Amino acid sequence: MTLDIPNLKDFDARLREEAAEPTLEVPQGEPTKKTQIIAIYGKGGIGKSFTLANLSHMMAEMGKRVLLIGCDPKSDTTSLLFGGKACPTIIETSTKKKLAGEEVKIGDVCFKRGGVFAMELGGPEVGRGCGGRGIIHGFELLEKLGFHDWDFDYVLLDFLGDVVCGGFGLPIARDMAQKVILVASNDLQSLYVANNVCSAVEYFRRLGGNVGIAGLVINKDDGTGEAAAFAETVGIPVLAAIPQDEDLRRKSANYQIVGSYESQWGPMFASLAEAVALAPPVRPAPVSQDGLLALFSAEVTGADFVLTPATDTDMRGKNAVEKKSLEVVYDNV
Repeated sequence: MTLDIPNLKDFDARLREEAAEPTLEVPQGEPTKKTQIIAIYGKGGIGKSFTLANLSHMMAEMGKRVLLIGCDPKSDTTSLLFGGKACPTIIETSTKKKLAGEEVKIGDVCFKRGGVFAMELGGPEVGRGCGGRGIIHGFELLEKLGFHDWDFDYVLLDFLGDVVCGGFGLPIARDMAQKVILVASNDLQSLYVANNVCSAVEYFRRLGGNVGIAGLVINKDDGTGEAAAFAETVGIPVLAAIPQDEDLRRKSANYQIVGSYESQWGPMFASLAEAVALAPPVRPAPVSQDGLLALFSAEVTGADFVLTPATDTDMRGKNAVEKKSLEVVYDNV
């Protein structure tokens, strides 16, 4: 009888292959599906909704079929597209229909303007539920409505980047999107959020995910350059720089669409649309907090501040009592 002795060299090679770090290279071929599903993330109030409403309108003018889905509880994406009019959200409509014993239909939640089809997932009332769970419920309902059979060139998802729970990370965690676009300005807080999204993408890539960052849109660009420096540092392209302009601010506040050939801003959004279409998903290299601070001058961030440890006496304040030390002190000989 012969003993089967395993080939230890082959076994060792397999273990090393399994434990190896994933490659940093991302396939940059054409998307395998006709529909490009793109998730847009950014800090609340940074201009995601402004960017998306105008981008989607421009794409439609260029002859593309576009579905815009607002996934931010504020529901401001479709409000801008529809001239300030808030459309019924999927979550609130689903709740009302369920109480009435009725089924939700497309016409109840999806509306059109300028060739753009748009809807809002919505969220729970304040203090009455989890926004992330609302996102998950909304996508479950979209699947029941036939989401995977719809015929669109682009599906744009507007996500709040400040929230890091699983619901808002759904497109990245479940490979629901092919790529992510970040929106940020030349300020620390918005770049902090953008860096967090890069960290999430990197984390799920290590777990076998396929979503990458297509690039950064700099909104309200004042020319100071921190956002561009961030993009270069993490290894992603700048897709567009939307200037800090009074005309843009005023029209956005009045719910006016500027992503149109009829607007002076049309060429800028047309260029952004082309960049979004062609940009491959890139695997980012997120930076540390200190690395993020280094993009700004110390006068702006206080990055040169030195941490001074607190003591037990500091914490006790007026209740501080001197304790006799049990340490043995020897006289110098």
